[in-house]
Amino acid sequence: MHGGLTEAGPSPARGTFQAVITALAVLAAVGLFLSSCATGGTGARDEGPAHAGAVVGATASPSSSPADAPDRTDAVRLVKDDPEVSEEVKRELKPCVGDEYPVDVSFGDLTGGAESDVVVNVLTCGDAVGVGSYVYRRTDGRYENVFKTEEPPVYAEIDRGDLVVTKQVYEKGDPVSSPSGENVITYRWTASGRFVKEYSWHNDYSSVVGGADVTPVPESG
Repeated sequence: MHGGLTEAGPSPARGTFQAVITALAVLAAVGLFLSSCATGGTGARDEGPAHAGAVVGATASPSSSPADAPDRTDAVRLVKDDPEVSEEVKRELKPCVGDEYPVDVSFGDLTGGAESDVVVNVLTCGDAVGVGSYVYRRTDGRYENVFKTEEPPVYAEIDRGDLVVTKQVYEKGDPVSSPSGENVITYRWTASGRFVKEYSWHNDYSSVVGGADVTPVPESG
């Protein structure tokens, strides 16, 4: 069992997971546009479940990759060999074009270690919707999974030393291309060796010109 945080709640059932992926694939096939997300951490994103720049073969990184950091191939191997990652995500992690896997890899200091931490987002091919997000910390020469969340659509990124996770929210009747809003959760690494939720907020996508309505989500303590 790793020392970091695993998102609470049961893993999504195969039927639910497949339904999300299938619906998105159908929408892409008929030419519906999935709006991309703006860079997160402080404020609203644009409407839509896909992430900006999260295309097959692209690497999002807040800084230059450390010389000894894992490349895309190593990141795929990390996920596939990780017992913390669900079999569902592993089955979905296949090359999209040639040997290019749909993963976003970024590097930064999240846990205060001597080496950079690695954030890996597993995406769907084509529409680039996040199906799993993971943080790996290098400890004693090996990478340890210290965070995971597998509730699509989801995307994790580094924002000024914090881990920011965005999850799209759907109300009854929402098409997959148009979620009603998003929950944005900021986590911070603590001295106890785990991520804790620092704060969170909910953005309601507004049909009114001028952006989204932001509703802070109060912490329980």
